[in-house]
Amino acid sequence: MKYSTLGLAIAFGLSTLAANAQEPAAPAAGQRTDATTLDSITVTARRRTESLQDVPVAVSAFGEEQLKDLQASNIDGLQGAVPNMNIVQGRGSANSVNVFIRGIGQPDALQTFDPGVGMYVDDIYYSRINGALFSLFDVQQVEVLRGPQGTLYGKNSTGGAIKVATKNPFDDTGGAVELTGGDHGRAEARFYASGQLSDTVAASIAGAWLNHDGFVRDRDSGRHYNDDDTRAVRAKLAFRPSDAFRATLSLDHTRQDAALSMGRPTAPLRRTDLLLGPVVLLPAPTGEFDFTARTSFRPDQGQELKHSGVSLSMEWDLDPAWVLRSITGYRELETRSFVDIDASEYELGDVLVALDQDQVSQELQLLYDNGSNLQATFGAYYMKENVPSYQEAYADDLFALGGVPIAFLRTIGDDLSTESVAAFAHANWQFAPSWTLAAGLRWTRDSKDYDRSTSTFWGAPFEATNETVGFSARKSWTAWTPSVSLQKAFSDNLMGYVSANRGFKSGGFNGRANSAAEAAAPDFDPEFVWTYEAGLKGSSADNRLRGSAAAFWSEYSDFQARVSQDVGTFPVLNAAELEIKGIELEGVALLGEATTLSGQLGWLDAQYKRFDDFRLDPAYPGYDPSVNHDHVPFSPEWTARLALQHAFALPNGATLSLGGDVSYRSRTWLSVDNRDNLSQDAYALVGLFGVWDSPQLRWQLRAGVRNLTDKTYMVEGQEFASVGNIQTAYYGWPRNWYVSARYNFF
Repeated sequence: MKYSTLGLAIAFGLSTLAANAQEPAAPAAGQRTDATTLDSITVTARRRTESLQDVPVAVSAFGEEQLKDLQASNIDGLQGAVPNMNIVQGRGSANSVNVFIRGIGQPDALQTFDPGVGMYVDDIYYSRINGALFSLFDVQQVEVLRGPQGTLYGKNSTGGAIKVATKNPFDDTGGAVELTGGDHGRAEARFYASGQLSDTVAASIAGAWLNHDGFVRDRDSGRHYNDDDTRAVRAKLAFRPSDAFRATLSLDHTRQDAALSMGRPTAPLRRTDLLLGPVVLLPAPTGEFDFTARTSFRPDQGQELKHSGVSLSMEWDLDPAWVLRSITGYRELETRSFVDIDASEYELGDVLVALDQDQVSQELQLLYDNGSNLQATFGAYYMKENVPSYQEAYADDLFALGGVPIAFLRTIGDDLSTESVAAFAHANWQFAPSWTLAAGLRWTRDSKDYDRSTSTFWGAPFEATNETVGFSARKSWTAWTPSVSLQKAFSDNLMGYVSANRGFKSGGFNGRANSAAEAAAPDFDPEFVWTYEAGLKGSSADNRLRGSAAAFWSEYSDFQARVSQDVGTFPVLNAAELEIKGIELEGVALLGEATTLSGQLGWLDAQYKRFDDFRLDPAYPGYDPSVNHDHVPFSPEWTARLALQHAFALPNGATLSLGGDVSYRSRTWLSVDNRDNLSQDAYALVGLFGVWDSPQLRWQLRAGVRNLTDKTYMVEGQEFASVGNIQTAYYGWPRNWYVSARYNFF
């Protein structure tokens, strides 16, 4: 992005205070071009429905039409739309998501790490990043909460939370059918249908078939990688037998069958020859990535996922002041994924990871509202998760003896069981006409049992060195996480707040403990973060301009860092303390009656106060001067977005809307070790779209292009430098276009 564009984004954000990232769609389904004010927005950031402008929380919200205008098919389509958030497809995985908010996330994809950002669908917590790359096919609203969520949410999270709310059968009646086609073999179909079966029962069903050929191909065979073939369905049955009771039963199932997700080596790949020394198998590539790759895996070795769940949400109005809520969920996740970590035709870091996860959760909430100045929430939460997994690592090209490769296979079987129990309370008290005090406290106990066994199988002449290393461990961690905020209404249109929140992420066990020494001490400690925040939210008197600003300071301790030590050893260190500061601006303005201008801006200063890493000692045998901790991964200093949309009223009553946006991200480091080759320089992405709506809003035709300038950019990194010098980068989509047709029935 040129400085003039970034300056415009900054100026716009400052002039509007900036606000909610939900842009009113310049008219799509249900809207016209004669709007004179911005639509009001409600969120459930504090587990009850409130106006976004009244919530003392940094939160961005997106409705169905806004997600379309972002051209977001999956949850990672939010990238660029929320200040100080990084959300991309996970490392070498077709079904994982990597999320960092305000510099806090999950730096290792292994299932033995807990996410730093909580993911929720209809208030059910998704405990793994596998299966969390949601397809957005029946979404009512997405909320992104920035900062630790340690009081009100089902599972503590240090970075923030992403809440997906799907459509309600009573409220979202009717339906739609949508077909989409585009380049890279993109072919998609979505449908939604809902209606009342009686005065007290309503039902809905939604489904999606998502397919594309991918944007990476084999340079010799023409095989496609980074593709998608997903089927998803969700059914809901809602009951309202009386004014005092509501219940919704939801069932969903997703199945995905994809090829490999391939990246590109960014450093020379090396073999260790026990007689000849290091041998370069593949030099570091030069020039821009041409979206071609080679792999050692067969065409039938791809990535499969099955993800299913059932939930029951019930609410009872006990009396005018008290409501009892129950949220019950059960989920199953099965994945079988081959990952070519070295992204080459050599077997250096090729793995199979197979998970068979299940979780059950129960949450009870008792909500109080005196109808005036006091609201309160009391609750209890329980979750039990089991994650058995089986893994294989193939490295027949990692070692040689006088030029003759030495076969190597590692097998891993492990089983992680987690039990989380929590009790919480939160109250909101307007103690004076314009002053509100909110405070909450949560007690959490996370207990984990972990069994792990790994075996090595060497080829000739080292069969005698084969061994099995295993251990069993159990540990519990307890934490108190308070929150407090003070809120002042300066006028009907301007509110300010200050807050302090504590977040907690439990400790765990090293799922890469391959040596006897690591197995003897496999556990790592929890992470904690305190975040202090001040914010303003306001709108103009005529409600044509709305904005918010937040400034925060976080103290983040005991950062769980997985590092690459020696061949086959990857210790987890509670290595660091961080100080993270930032400013976030969001704003939207209605210009005239048919033009919408919106923008987001984030500034982030994430710094390590300390990082205890034995590998940085020059006396360490594996000392590597290219390693440093000057930068926090996935935490660019600047994130910005500017969007403009205009609607034209056509003579026959139809509407044509044209829109576009530009998003900017400054240099981003993609690994804990800050290797230059795993960093992405600053870049900007441009998107354009057009929408035609028929006079009765029955038909909608949409066309768009993403990454208009065809920018080549990295989004993720895989760093195992002690194994063949593996340093793999994964890339975002090149320029791509699509067209879609939608029919709405009411």
